[in-house]
Amino acid sequence: MNPDPNLLMNVVITQMPFGKYKGTYLSDLPVSYLEWFEQKGFPDGKLGIMLQTIYEIKLNGLEYLLDPLRKSRYKR
Repeated sequence: MNPDPNLLMNVVITQMPFGKYKGTYLSDLPVSYLEWFEQKGFPDGKLGIMLQTIYEIKLNGLEYLLDPLRKSRYKR
């Protein structure tokens, strides 16, 4: 599978489609929720990839990399 060059932007503009945090941008999900998915298993498909990506970003303290993308989210 080829990497998706728009993956980070999609993580910032996509809202959680179900569950306790339905409607929350994936990039704004709390780490505890992402840890739950890590333990239980991420969903299949694109949503799972995006959730795994934001989990790794938050786990490694790299959220600042999303700041410019978050700013562009509000310009859409």
